[in-house]
Amino acid sequence: MSTYDWQKSSYSGNCGNCVYIAAADDGSIKLHESDDPDVVVTTTPEKLRAFILGVKAGEFDHFAHPDTDTPAP
Repeated sequence: MSTYDWQKSSYSGNCGNCVYIAAADDGSIKLHESDDPDVVVTTTPEKLRAFILGVKAGEFDHFAHPDTDTPAP
């Protein structure tokens, strides 16, 4: 496994459920959770940006509220 300069999410706090992110030399973005650090997700900056914007816009709220067809307020 390559060595990356991992940065912990500021939203992770001091709990055990931490998300880490790193920029790779090839321009890709690496992500992993503290629970399973050997599993690394690779994406592009553009796809990560689209995902973050989608989260902020509520596009994935139905996953948190599966009993309804409409996103939570």
